Amino acid sequence: MREQQGLSLVTRKYLCRFDEILDTMIQDMTQAKATESISHNFIVQMIPHHRAAIEMSQNLLQYTTCLPLQEIASRIIQEQTKSIENMEKALCTCERLQNSQRQLCQYEKCLQQILETMFTRMKDACADNNINANFMREMIPHHRGAIQMSENALKQEICPELIPILQRIIVSQREGVREMERLLQRI
Repeated sequence: MREQQGLSLVTRKYLCRFDEILDTMIQDMTQAKATESISHNFIVQMIPHHRAAIEMSQNLLQYTTCLPLQEIASRIIQEQTKSIENMEKALCTCERLQNSQRQLCQYEKCLQQILETMFTRMKDACADNNINANFMREMIPHHRGAIQMSENALKQEICPELIPILQRIIVSQREGVREMERLLQRI
């Protein structure tokens, strides 16, 4: 739990909900049932990752009056809801593609580094009474994690149906990172 001394009641409420969402995301991602399919494993870990982004954005929307950030959060909700739908549709087909132990080990080794970095940076994000800045400092490593997870999966043999989904994740989340970094400098 973060140090909350000096934080307003509103900020503490925002951060408390953020921490709950983050803890659930970490639990759901790390406890996802892995199979011999990288495609399946990616999907069952990315869905809780996306759900967390949706909930974090909804949490922010309860507090922010910053119009550009409202647009970013609304776009995250829309894009990641659609991405979850696409991954759920592809799951049955994609889980049929099995990978070798070597491929699974390569994928998993890189994934563990990505997750550890993302979880740590999100948990350790600087928190102050500027909820808008807090959200961006939390969401930027979240988006970077999704980009890296997608790039890691694309290096492996995966279901062809999954490839355009991963490409869309990379493009949309890179743009989201750029937007939030620019906005963070102005706030």
